[in-house]
Amino acid sequence: MDAFYASVEQRDNPLYKGKAIAVGGSPEGRGGVVATASYEARKFGVRSAMPSKRAAQLCPGLIFIRPRFDAYKEASRHIREIFARYTDLIEPLSLDEAYLDVTNDKQQIGSAIEIAKLIKQAIRDELQLTASAGISVNKFVAKIASDLNKPDGLTFIGPSSIAAFMEQLPVEKFHGVGKVTADKMKKMGLFTGADLKKLSEQELKTHFGKVGSFYYRIVRGIDEREVQPHRETKSLGAEDTFPYDLTTVADMEAELTKIGKIVYDRLQRYSLKGRTITLKIKYADFKQITRNQSFPFPVGDFETIVDTAKQLLAATYPEDKPIRLLGITLSNFHEILPGQEKPNQSAQLSLFDFEE
Repeated sequence: MDAFYASVEQRDNPLYKGKAIAVGGSPEGRGGVVATASYEARKFGVRSAMPSKRAAQLCPGLIFIRPRFDAYKEASRHIREIFARYTDLIEPLSLDEAYLDVTNDKQQIGSAIEIAKLIKQAIRDELQLTASAGISVNKFVAKIASDLNKPDGLTFIGPSSIAAFMEQLPVEKFHGVGKVTADKMKKMGLFTGADLKKLSEQELKTHFGKVGSFYYRIVRGIDEREVQPHRETKSLGAEDTFPYDLTTVADMEAELTKIGKIVYDRLQRYSLKGRTITLKIKYADFKQITRNQSFPFPVGDFETIVDTAKQLLAATYPEDKPIRLLGITLSNFHEILPGQEKPNQSAQLSLFDFEE
């Protein structure tokens, strides 16, 4: 979906149409992050996951709106009902994004492009919202294609075009290549897929670890993951039991920073981001509680992990009771990267991705 939360707000409130709005965060940038920005705000550089303070600086007059998740969930439910008219192989990634395998479409249309057009039109007619579709032979290429001509885009990358497309793609556009990795690649003189393609699989693994095998395959357009209607829920975290009870907030926050660094390093190792951060607390009397914060987008940066854990801690009035254990966990992962799951040999012939 195109700027999903912001588009729902503009649809439901005429005062927001044509205005620069941000869902999430707070006026004057007093805290929080932007969940979604309207395209009017994006012209000023406002982006999802950006601190609201920075967003307010970039876009004077930016309107901050409290999220209405019930409205977004209802729109998402309707969108998935539209998807289900054409295929049962739907793999949701979030409220506003999903993979569809339409190799065997229920209406016997026989064209992924035509199905995408019909879905886009149904979303426009029934929800007064726009979606962008990427169509190709596998998940990776479809995902990238879906982001090329937003908003209201439709991009098809056929088998004969994949090699040339991947070669011209900047490394930072590769799904799974974050800013740190992209910077490392550029320092090595690797700026495009064509540059990556010059390295052997072993060379890529030497420089980037296990994920080097993923880069080797994906730059060649190889992605054998199936669309999975039922995705396995996983989590990743760390915790520590202290040799003495923590009694000051300063000590607790210092320990959360250490634990957050461990979690961040593990996320980097597996190239994962999660939508839910959970704080675990065990008190001196062995009573244990958990508190969590869910985001409408995947997060995995060190600052967000630690800041969220500290906010969750503050909400428990930590000065009231000594603490003997703290833990941080991320779950509800955005996606497992290719190469980190067992390859499946069955072909995916026509597959497309709708994404925010």
